[in-house]
Amino acid sequence: MLVRPDAARLRLPPMNLRLLLSCATLAACLAGAAAAQPVPTRSTGQTLYLPVYSNIAHGEPEARGELPRVLMSVLVSIRNTDPARALRVMSAAYFDTQGRRVRDHVPQPREVPPMGTLELFIPRSDDSGGSGANFVIVWRSDVPMNPPLVEAVHANLPAGRSIVFVTTARPIAVD
Repeated sequence: MLVRPDAARLRLPPMNLRLLLSCATLAACLAGAAAAQPVPTRSTGQTLYLPVYSNIAHGEPEARGELPRVLMSVLVSIRNTDPARALRVMSAAYFDTQGRRVRDHVPQPREVPPMGTLELFIPRSDDSGGSGANFVIVWRSDVPMNPPLVEAVHANLPAGRSIVFVTTARPIAVD
C-alpha cells in the first residue's frame, strides 16, 4: 500500500538546515572532484601562468561610464612540494593587462629548498598590472621532482569590509 504524506505537513526544512544540507552537498562534490585529480607527474621544470589582479572592478558604472575599482595587494607563493629535492625559480616575469612586461620579480635564479616557499609581493598601492595582470614563472630541477604549488593570495582588508581570494598557476607550453 502506498502511503502519501499529508500535503499540509510537507514543509521546507528550516533555513539553517537547508544551508547545512547545501554545504554538505557542496563538500561531497568537491571531495569527489579532489579525489578525481590525477597525481602530478614528476618534472624537471615547467613554465607556469599565474593570473593576478592588482585591482578588481565592482559595483555600478560611474557617471562617466567607468567602473569603480578596488586595489588589491598580491602575495605570490611558490611552494616546493617535494620533500627531498630543491627547485630553482629561474624567472618570475610580471605582465600588465595589455601583455607588456612590467618587471621581473626574480632577476636571477633563486633556490627553494625541499618543502620551502619563495614569496613575491605586490603592494596594494602598485596598480601597474591592472585587472588582467599575470606572472609567467619558470622553474627547473636537475632531477625529476614534484612540481611546485603556485598561488596568488589577493587581499584588501580595510576595517568593515574585506576581500580575499586566491588564484592558482597552471603549466603552459612555450616555444
